[in-house]
Amino acid sequence: MDFAKARMNMVEQQVRPWDVLDMRVLGVMETLPRERFMPEPYQALAYADTEIPLGHGEETLPPRVIGRMLQAVAPQPTDTVLEIGSGSGYATACLASLAAHVDSVDRHDDLRLAARNRLHDLGLTNAAPRTGTVTPGWRPPRERYDVIALNGAMTEYDDFLEQFLALGGRLFVITGEPPIMEARLITRTTEDNTRHEDLFETRVPPLAGFEPRPAFEF
Repeated sequence: MDFAKARMNMVEQQVRPWDVLDMRVLGVMETLPRERFMPEPYQALAYADTEIPLGHGEETLPPRVIGRMLQAVAPQPTDTVLEIGSGSGYATACLASLAAHVDSVDRHDDLRLAARNRLHDLGLTNAAPRTGTVTPGWRPPRERYDVIALNGAMTEYDDFLEQFLALGGRLFVITGEPPIMEARLITRTTEDNTRHEDLFETRVPPLAGFEPRPAFEF
């Protein structure tokens, strides 16, 4: 399979038509070998517009959603990033290619190890995958971040991560339940205020701990 051609088609036919026009983002997605982040049985689907299973009930975000996320948070070369949900490590690699440092957290140690190895093989030494479950009360490795990106949804938005945003910091999160879920960008404008902006509708699995509450049965 010609992965280089598939990568270019992904950018031109999926990512760019979804209003991803940031040249830095497009350049990273045109360059990074996404197939190397996919489980071997699914490498041929690395550039398809679909979710790919990773085990433990986890799956990747489609490339177009990752592109919109990267464009929204706009990581700069001096930025420090917190990523929730390392998954395959592909989004981690994109963030690490755009920012100064990425702290990435995943609740499954085998996924964390696989992501770490893939990043190391590509020479991306500015990303630190960690094992952990992020819920209210959890503390990240650093006090403040310029970017916080969640690779999964919060059924009901909880603002506990906003306290870790630096001034001017951007947080990307998807909220709601299928069929309508909203991607949202939250920006810290002052020490006491944030701005919330709805970006686009999509559908992704919830993060562990932020699933829909079970309905009561009578």
